[in-house]
This record gives sequence, C-alpha cells and structure tokens, in this order.
Amino acid sequence: MISVEHVHKVYPTRAGDRVVLKDVSFTLDRGEKLGILGRNGAGKSTLIRLVSGAERPTSGTVTQTMSVSWPLAFGGAFQGSLTGLDNIRFISRIYRQDYRKNIDFVADFTDLGIYLREPVRSYSQGMRARLAFAISMIIEFDCYLIDEITAVGDASFHERCETELFQKRNDRAMLIISHDVNYVQHHCQRFAVLNDGDLIFYDEFEHAYEAHSRNLHLHGREEA
Repeated sequence: MISVEHVHKVYPTRAGDRVVLKDVSFTLDRGEKLGILGRNGAGKSTLIRLVSGAERPTSGTVTQTMSVSWPLAFGGAFQGSLTGLDNIRFISRIYRQDYRKNIDFVADFTDLGIYLREPVRSYSQGMRARLAFAISMIIEFDCYLIDEITAVGDASFHERCETELFQKRNDRAMLIISHDVNYVQHHCQRFAVLNDGDLIFYDEFEHAYEAHSRNLHLHGREEA
C-alpha cells in the first residue's frame, strides 16, 4: 500500500512561497488504478515525484509498503554522463538482473538504435521518457507511476506501452496523471482532481471530468 498523509508542498520563489499541495491525503492499494486530472501547473507531477521518493514533502508523510517505480515519463533517475547502455547495465546490477537480456529488450522496445551508445544528457525529452519506460518494464514493481506517457512516442510505442502495462501487468497498482481524459477514464477505477493545491476525489469519472472542466474554464478566465 501507498499512504499519503497530510502532505504539504511549498516551493520558495522570489515572489514568495508557492503552495503546490495542501493537506493531501489518500491511499493506494495493490491492484488499484487511480487517475488524477488537473490543469498545467496544478502540481500533478510534483505529487507523483513525492510518491516516488524523488522529492520530499514540506510536511506530512508518504509511506510505501510495496515497491514503486520511478515516474515512467521522467528521466531524472538516469546518470546523464553515462550512455543508455551503461544506465541499463547499472540499473540491472542494482536489481540483480541479467543486463544482456535487458539490453536486448530495451533496444527493441525503444527503437533508440545507435543512440543507446550516446550519453543520456544528449537525449531529447521523448527519448529519455522512452528509455525510462522501457527500463521500468525490466523491473517488476508492485506500483507503477505514469506521468503523461501518452505525450511521447508514436502510435506503435503507445501500443507497446499498453501491452506491457495494462495486459501483462494488469494486477499492479498504478497512479496515472494525464491531460488525455479518455486515457484516464479507460484505465482507472478511482478518480481525483488536483486544483489550487487541493486533491478532491470523485466516485464517478463524469463528476471528476466536470470539475476538471470547470477548473480549466475558470483558470482561463483569470488569465484572460
């Protein structure tokens, strides 16, 4: 289980403290799939980084009693000076995996070709995301964190992601954030909307979508 309890996240800026998350609490059990909607800048990626352990909350706690992936569209776990191949070898050693088998899988899955022999710091955001996703698939996690995976790659890559995640690993817990509301509706059983630091849960997707649409409309009027 993942337990997020009274999490508060503040970033200091020159204009003063920016509150991103306010007293956020929820649990995610094995096999559950939670989708979170929210406009740009609402704090969705911050929340998923806190759950992964890549960042720490300003206050509150995040407790993990099951293994959790890094955000699947986030390449921050990589050593930029190493090549893609070296990163595969390094992560394989940490998790006691056969790196030769893993290299074959990642090379086929990502279609990165000769770029696997180049330093990761030279990769585009999309290339890093594809590598992060593929490496996540060589390690069997209890919970997968999915951060806008539909924003990178072509249709063929998305089909492979669907097969690996939602067919082969359908029994795993997942925390999904995406601007693609149809993707969230199709893959999740629980829904929440993040807005102005508050995470609000809804029993039905339609209610979550309505709230999300209102937030987008109101935010657009404020910027006009």
